[in-house]
Amino acid sequence: MLDEWLRQAPPNAAQVEVLETSDARLDQALADARDDPWLVPVRVTWLPRERDGVRAARPSDLLALTNPRRPGPRIQARILRQEPDRCRVVAAEPARLSDLRARFDHARREEGFPAFVTRQARLALERAERAVLGVQYKVPRLVAEDIEASGRFHERIGALAAELGRPQTAVAAEASAHLQEMVASHSRLAIDAWEQFGRWLSRAYTVDVDPVAVERLQQLSTRMPLAFLPSHRSYLDPLVLRSALHRHGFAPNHVLGGLNVGFWPIGPVARRSGVVFIRRSVRDDPVYKLVLREYIGYLVRKRFNLEWYIEGGRTRTGKLRPPRYGLLNYLVQAFRDGGIEDVLLIPTSIVYDQLYEVGAMAAEEHGAQKTPESLGWLVGYARAQGHGFGKVRVGFGEPLSLREALGASERAHAVQRVGIEVCHRINRATPITETALVALALLGADDRALTLDEVQATLDPLLEHVRVRSLPMLGDLDLDRADGVRQALDALCGHGVARCYAGGTEPVWSIAPERHLEAAFYRNSILHFFLTRAIAELVLAEVDEAPTSDPVREGWSAALRVRDLLKFEFFFAGTSEFEADLRAELAILDPDWERRVGEPGSAWNALTRARLRLAPHLLCSFLEAYLIVAERLAESDRSVTIVEQDFVAECLGIGHQYRLQNRIRSTESISRELFGNALRLAANRDLVAAGSEELAARRAAFAGEMRTLVARLYRIRSI
Repeated sequence: MLDEWLRQAPPNAAQVEVLETSDARLDQALADARDDPWLVPVRVTWLPRERDGVRAARPSDLLALTNPRRPGPRIQARILRQEPDRCRVVAAEPARLSDLRARFDHARREEGFPAFVTRQARLALERAERAVLGVQYKVPRLVAEDIEASGRFHERIGALAAELGRPQTAVAAEASAHLQEMVASHSRLAIDAWEQFGRWLSRAYTVDVDPVAVERLQQLSTRMPLAFLPSHRSYLDPLVLRSALHRHGFAPNHVLGGLNVGFWPIGPVARRSGVVFIRRSVRDDPVYKLVLREYIGYLVRKRFNLEWYIEGGRTRTGKLRPPRYGLLNYLVQAFRDGGIEDVLLIPTSIVYDQLYEVGAMAAEEHGAQKTPESLGWLVGYARAQGHGFGKVRVGFGEPLSLREALGASERAHAVQRVGIEVCHRINRATPITETALVALALLGADDRALTLDEVQATLDPLLEHVRVRSLPMLGDLDLDRADGVRQALDALCGHGVARCYAGGTEPVWSIAPERHLEAAFYRNSILHFFLTRAIAELVLAEVDEAPTSDPVREGWSAALRVRDLLKFEFFFAGTSEFEADLRAELAILDPDWERRVGEPGSAWNALTRARLRLAPHLLCSFLEAYLIVAERLAESDRSVTIVEQDFVAECLGIGHQYRLQNRIRSTESISRELFGNALRLAANRDLVAAGSEELAARRAAFAGEMRTLVARLYRIRSI
């Protein structure tokens, strides 16, 4: 093929020398070259068979242990005879030898010049092949070698060795080992295999992506690297997002993930398709941290897209968890090191109509042990995905320029502010689904079964509120009609979250026993849209209970107290935006609230007249969990520091007892994560560490505050 290609070269290109990059004569040819020759990288590229307009490896290729992109000599001969369209000669952009020498001198490479030329040739061929293979197969090559050969990397290793008081050679060897472990070694066959595996494992879903949003991201990715930061609800998230982007022509993201899912056979294939397995904890390993930062910086300088899950793990409650800042810190440090014009952070929302693993996560929240990931676990997980679970919707929030975000933040808290802003934008990109609204309606019924008319009557004011506030609602949301509500109820019943009793005069629906946490998981995915409304209702209840000479000011103080209480659960807007949102919700509750706010009973009358009251149904599980923690703290020995694991286990047992005694109203308040967040709040208020008698008084005050708020919720619930 190469001989045939060379015979078609222009007549004036008679003086041609063909050298393989591995040829020992290359060194001498470069040294002896005269008249500044052109160096032309050339490669024979083999393609998979075209099927339905797509050239990709199929599972049959993998089972046959063949790689259609690298066929053996006998298969090559057959392909040339029978399928010549599968073979192409690719010539990359040529370069003058003098230009390559200048680039080598500027790059301050530790490697020799022939190795540099070989590397540049291979990289040029990778770029040239994209026109043949498609951008989906844009992969980095020789990454570890390129990083280790750079003068920049050697300087950093030397500085760290001096700081640690260790020999530079020892630190360099350790860094090299970390780099080899970390770097994703891409294979186009593995990319095809991972794509096929992802589609098969997520076969229970129809993937819904906004094509306009994806096209916009494609345009942005031509100018700068993107860092996708998705919400994390399922093990399927990376597979769903990869498949969605692959179909729209994106190269594989470099997915930064934990080693817990790097087991065989998933780990080796995932690593070769762009998954970067990193250690969970590297706090005490400065060499590993340096290598990770350099690797992330290298990828964004080369304009490869990144992806990681900013929550650090799957949500156990359905709402977004607080961001983890580790990887964001590394990206910010790499950006500040220089050489990167900008990185666009892409807030990404992934929402499922139904989710198989919610049951296991709910059990863990109630105290069950998490099943470790393994091959056996994967087989069971894959088998369960064979049932229809509806749609999975991938949404993209407004991109956030890292350069602009860092410029607008105080340096001391810049990373935290960027992380919280990303989470705000993920929440805003999360749509309101039928499953979430119906779960909200059923959970608000206090364990009472509802008829179809009652479910619809509960949903109607919710839908009206969604439209009044112009909240992001799915285009196919169909809960205004009885058959649409019935379909959503049947979907919840089909997966055991709800149950239907049809043995009486008409069917009635309720949450199935022991499935309240699963229903709350779906409800909580939209809770942030109604949170300010729930706080507004609590404010009116407090103003009614404790009239003051300045009820507006006192109401605002009450809202800020609730906001501070829930700061480890939700992402609140800035003070001015929160105030504007609160005023808008109060205006919906009572358009004349400011004029009548001083009248006795006016606040409570506004609540009783409202068609919609959300505070008990949205906040009860959180505040009841906080009440259990506050009361246990008040009863604990003040001279002993609280141990989180033991304390949370104790709260789980007490929560189950209180629910059986009806001392708390919501089963979903018995949650390991909610108890943990309540303890974080207590620690933030300095109520966890051992202390003096004054600590006992402050713990008692915290318990009193929680009792008052929960009683207020119960009072609103009684309307």
